[in-house]
Formats: sequence, C-alpha cells, structure tokens
Amino acid sequence: MELSTKALRSQARLLLDAVARGETVTITYRGRPSARVVPLEGAERTAHGDRLTDSELFGLWADRDDLPGVDAQVRALRRGRRP
Repeated sequence: MELSTKALRSQARLLLDAVARGETVTITYRGRPSARVVPLEGAERTAHGDRLTDSELFGLWADRDDLPGVDAQVRALRRGRRP
C-alpha cells in the first residue's frame, strides 16, 4: 500500500488498519517514497485488535519495586511544581 503524507494526516486510521492486516505501507512525499511502515515481528494483538501484548516494551518497568504505582506517579506529575 502507498499513502501520501497529506492522506496520512487526514486518514491515519488507514495506515494502522493496513499494518494490522500485515501489510507494509510506503509513505510518499511529493510522489517519492519517503518512509516505510512495517508490522512488528512476533507482536500479537489482543481480541480487540488495538493493543500489542508481545512487544519487548510492554511492561518495561513492571518488575521494578522502587517505582510507585502508575496512579501515584500520574498524580505526582499532575501536581505541578508549586506546593
């Protein structure tokens, strides 16, 4: 599949759907190939089809005991700099 940068901005879902089907998508800029998007090897999708569960980055810090839970970390980030 080939997709222009203009179409990519307005129809990104087409790119994601094509890659989810296992297709390689070539992004063109002014008619010339500029980039290629390929599906991840070995990545499996859930029943919903929208989350990668076999990626090496999935759960990157899951085994770290020195980090607070996700909720606590998000609250700390949202708290801001001023007390």
